[in-house]
Amino acid sequence: MAQSMDVTSDDKLWALLAYVFTPLVPIIIMLMPEKKDRPFLRAHNVQALVWGLVNAVLGSILSTVLFFCFGLPWLVIWGIGVYWGFKAYQGQYVTIPVVTDFVKKQGWA
Repeated sequence: MAQSMDVTSDDKLWALLAYVFTPLVPIIIMLMPEKKDRPFLRAHNVQALVWGLVNAVLGSILSTVLFFCFGLPWLVIWGIGVYWGFKAYQGQYVTIPVVTDFVKKQGWA
């Protein structure tokens, strides 16, 4: 997607924080009326929230099954989210496999 002209540096920062500190920051953004309706931030925020929930579930399962990895699967999954946050901070829209399609089909972004 092309970068929108109304994307502010504040939007980019909040999008980065949403990916890095998911699911806490996405929930906070959803409670902020001046932030939750910004198109760029909304697209990233919902994806970050869903990604955070996937991370919590998938990371916990993989860390339990692969107990000898000591939480490494969770850390790798979180690192991928940080990468997407960095892309959002650069003003880019990111496409997360399965998550982006799910969010769009639900009409959340």
